[in-house]
Amino acid sequence: MRSMKEVLPLDQVAVVVDRSDNVAVAKKFLAAGLILSLNGRPIVLKKSVPAGHRFALRAIPAGAFVRQYGQPFAISRGIEEGELVSRENIEGQIPGRQASLASQNEPPSYFPEFCQPVWQGYRRADGQVGTRNFILIAPTSMCASTEAFQISVQAELLLYDPEKYPNVSGVTAIPHTRGCGCPDGTPVEMVLKILSRYIEHPNVYGALVLELGCEKTNLNALHRFLGGLHDKKPIKTLSIQGCGGTKATIKKGLDVVGEWLEDANRCLRQSVGANELILGVKCGGSDGFSGITANPALGYAADLLIRHRGTVLFTEVPEIYGAEHLLAARAKDPEVGQKVLEAVQWFRAYVGTFGHDLDENPSAGNIAGGLVNIALKSLGAIAKAGTSRLEGVIGYGDLPPGKGLYLMQGPGYDQESTPGLVASGAQIVAFTTGRGTTIGNAIAPVLKIASNTETFRRMENDLDINAGGILDGEETIEQVGERIFQAILNVASGQWTKAEINGHREFGLWTVEGVSL
Repeated sequence: MRSMKEVLPLDQVAVVVDRSDNVAVAKKFLAAGLILSLNGRPIVLKKSVPAGHRFALRAIPAGAFVRQYGQPFAISRGIEEGELVSRENIEGQIPGRQASLASQNEPPSYFPEFCQPVWQGYRRADGQVGTRNFILIAPTSMCASTEAFQISVQAELLLYDPEKYPNVSGVTAIPHTRGCGCPDGTPVEMVLKILSRYIEHPNVYGALVLELGCEKTNLNALHRFLGGLHDKKPIKTLSIQGCGGTKATIKKGLDVVGEWLEDANRCLRQSVGANELILGVKCGGSDGFSGITANPALGYAADLLIRHRGTVLFTEVPEIYGAEHLLAARAKDPEVGQKVLEAVQWFRAYVGTFGHDLDENPSAGNIAGGLVNIALKSLGAIAKAGTSRLEGVIGYGDLPPGKGLYLMQGPGYDQESTPGLVASGAQIVAFTTGRGTTIGNAIAPVLKIASNTETFRRMENDLDINAGGILDGEETIEQVGERIFQAILNVASGQWTKAEINGHREFGLWTVEGVSL
């Protein structure tokens, strides 16, 4: 048994992310009284430190900044050397930030085009390329969602044989709880926009759209958003009231799916360049290791895709709060930088209409995993967007106007932010998690990346890649990033993710009630 008087090298059991940091992150549970050595100086732990949590490397007086990633994330209430950093010994508000808006940041350093990696995708009539080939059942409102779900389930049980139709990804539905019983304006417009984005998405072969017949988001309203899409892919519509009820609608829906399967199966994958890939990056169920391992590794992969002239989208604006000044400084120009700041200001005002503030984030699970406040969470979260310059800020479910890195306005809630990324054109989503998150998406594969080995082993049937080797000293951020990049290409080419294997096809809508975007 190890003597408590034994001195251990600090880097053996903890991580100091930046040389200017005054805290270290415990790699594993560290008992009170343990003596650690940092540059020949002993540090005695005053309290036990759970894995993923922080302890002070030196005394941090009341009013002084607590730092990680080289950035202040909290204001000390008086923290002793070797003491656990907790919500009790830091102030409730986060440090002020001053954004420095660059006049212009340099574009990415692009790889030569002859080095372009390829993936196998479904080329659509409008030129877009899909990673999947779904038949979609889309209800215009909650009032048609049961029928849509039943059609998709029965179609996969009775009609769809993956061996007979190997080029069809499945029959999927997007049931939701929106579309009627809500105020006119943004809530209605948002539902119609997101539904149309899913119908036109390159991962969708064709769509059967259902209405009840009397809701605000009815077929006539949706047609305004679909435009000339009927000429580009198969789209059919059914009205439940017009069909004579649930059973009749399901029967007619199954007839439509049966007619489409043969034609959908004629769609074949072909080689396309990485420049035709739009990657959504997300994190959820984050812990104290997410910003040290999984997020920077995903950010490295995101930078690789951008250097190959691809596109990366990220969101969760409440979870860049506290780090928005760093993103604004990376913007293409001052105008884009200002839009980053305005996106955060808008979201702070939005949650204020419900009597809340962004300072209340993070979640109980985040806190248990070591993320004591939103600034610490945000500083780690933005790492998944890499280091490339930010080209622009887009609305929830809006399409990026060009290549490169874009911030999408949207919530931190996984069930709404992930569908928003897909609506904005992401054909695949890479999702980091520290605590373990199982979410998928109705039409796009979601690749899961664990921040630590313990979570990966415990949830190996749900997680695709382990970034914990960075913490364990077995891999570098760059090595894991390369693995993630290759996995993105493999999944885009048809390899199933664990979320797909487990049947995760989540879909949710952020409708922004009470304010306008």
